[in-house]
Amino acid sequence: MSVSVKICGLKTEAAIDAAIDGGASYVGFIFFAKSPRNVSPRQAASLAGHARGRVTIVAVSVNADNATLDEIVSVVKPDMLQLHGSESPERVSEVKNRFGLPVMKAFSLREQGDLDLIEPYRGVADKFLFDAKPPEGSELPGGNGVAFDWTILSKLDSEIDYMLSGGLNAGNIRDALEQTRTKGIDASSGVESAPGVKDIKLIAEFFDAVRSAELRIPA
Repeated sequence: MSVSVKICGLKTEAAIDAAIDGGASYVGFIFFAKSPRNVSPRQAASLAGHARGRVTIVAVSVNADNATLDEIVSVVKPDMLQLHGSESPERVSEVKNRFGLPVMKAFSLREQGDLDLIEPYRGVADKFLFDAKPPEGSELPGGNGVAFDWTILSKLDSEIDYMLSGGLNAGNIRDALEQTRTKGIDASSGVESAPGVKDIKLIAEFFDAVRSAELRIPA
């Protein structure tokens, strides 16, 4: 099988190079003040310039208003927007129409019934991202380093285009791919030495594990 990989929450050119060298298809920049991975639009613009033309650039926001998104889009010039909050289908459609960019809508999952939430977004969002529900007390909608029960995806419509996220690392990625057969994965905390600090060695190990798993899992 072949899997596209997104490394999210990048803050340095070295980490971007490690992600791209490993074979990433996407790099993500976080615009959420409470996150240890938060960057300003100006910081992200410089980083995006380093990555542009080599990989898809994703701007990740959480319930951002139009003014915030206007600044991100005009300064960073991302290829895709990721909405990681409680944005409604109408808001997703509004953002797509306003900026003319594809939108990936994130959902936090814990149990089978949580998948019902995506139905109104089908045909609206261009891609989905499935993350774990945050632990109690966490102020972060993602990047918490926890996984969800991947078996709940077993009955998911195969036509749904999604990326798997939530606690993915070199140690569990083979199981994740075997259980879900997803075509896309997103890693953040699983390739960090500390919250918000991407580790070049862990990024390389993650990609090694992904490619090893690909060779062992039938297409």
